[in-house]
Amino acid sequence: MKKPITVRTNVNTSTAKAWEYWNKPEHIIHWAFASDDWEAPEAENDLRIGGAFKTVMSAKDKSNSFDFSGTYSNVKEYELIEYDMSDGRHVKIEFQETPSGTEIIQTFDPENENSEELQRSGWQAIIDNFKKYVESNN
Repeated sequence: MKKPITVRTNVNTSTAKAWEYWNKPEHIIHWAFASDDWEAPEAENDLRIGGAFKTVMSAKDKSNSFDFSGTYSNVKEYELIEYDMSDGRHVKIEFQETPSGTEIIQTFDPENENSEELQRSGWQAIIDNFKKYVESNN
């Protein structure tokens, strides 16, 4: 079993707003992709223990797309989200209030196809997109 990978960012916003933008489909579609040539045209989210989510991630040129989906195993409002992706890998997201806003710490089990560095940079790019989206809407 590979060691989990952690990415993090500090967003200049309240924890309540970070939580809302992370979880509401009308916001997810604006940030849940790793590069400018990708998009998230659809998102569904039932944020509760046992609830499911799905975000469609698609290349803008339509050459590739996939569903990023899973089921929630733990939800503590404004603090913690844990879920298992459809392939069984576990993800934990922590929201921590800081003097400069909200720190988001995301830890995930790596998959076996891509290098750890590629996975880390992809997930970091998505969380960086989240920061940019939230801060541009403050």
